[in-house]
Amino acid sequence: MSPVDRVAHLNRWRSRPLVEKAVLAIGMLIVDVILPPWPTAALVATMMTMAALAGARVPVRVWLAAMAAPTGFLLAGALSLLIAIGPDGLSLAPGGLASAATVAGRALAGVTCLLFLALTTPASDLVAGSRRIGVPAEIAEIALLIYRFLFLLADTAAAMNTAQAARLGHVGLRRRLTSLGVLIANLLPRAIDRGRRLEVGLAARGWRGDMRVLSTTVAPSWSVLGGILALEAATAAIGACWL
Repeated sequence: MSPVDRVAHLNRWRSRPLVEKAVLAIGMLIVDVILPPWPTAALVATMMTMAALAGARVPVRVWLAAMAAPTGFLLAGALSLLIAIGPDGLSLAPGGLASAATVAGRALAGVTCLLFLALTTPASDLVAGSRRIGVPAEIAEIALLIYRFLFLLADTAAAMNTAQAARLGHVGLRRRLTSLGVLIANLLPRAIDRGRRLEVGLAARGWRGDMRVLSTTVAPSWSVLGGILALEAATAAIGACWL
């Protein structure tokens, strides 16, 4: 089980209704998108981080690890807006600093909203909830299988990396780079093979394209929903003051 799955099943808000968590995450995401990035993005990112760490008791280490990769992509994208390439070489793009800060702020706040939902709600509950709101079953099944395949890919990469390390493939920079190239070249074929075996295993068990998952349905609390909407309205009001 991946750290994301483990935390999603064991956090303090695991048993909270999906509606409450979805209204909080999606509502904050909408506020982040439609209002000015400052101070809205900072407020949204702070509140969603506090909700995950202090409310759901998501471990700080897992939260930071989950934020690391998206933050790297955000910084790379912001850098591309900040720098312009012209006849004289590299230079600061006109208005690039404002554009980079806007994109990075909105995106970072949006990532905290989505990570909050992912780290407090198991994938099975998300799939069951999407079905209840009318998402076609085929799309829900494909999403669940892709989610599973991503972890197959990660497991395969971890196993290959361990095997290389056991054969002294990480001794020295040159050998480490060679091992990395071999791992990348062989990762996709091996992962596809594991995915094919997963498909054969499902077919052998009589799978007909409908993957049933166990999910409990808990009625949301209207008082909690009211508090969430009030928090989002206060955040929107603060952001609207900067229009």
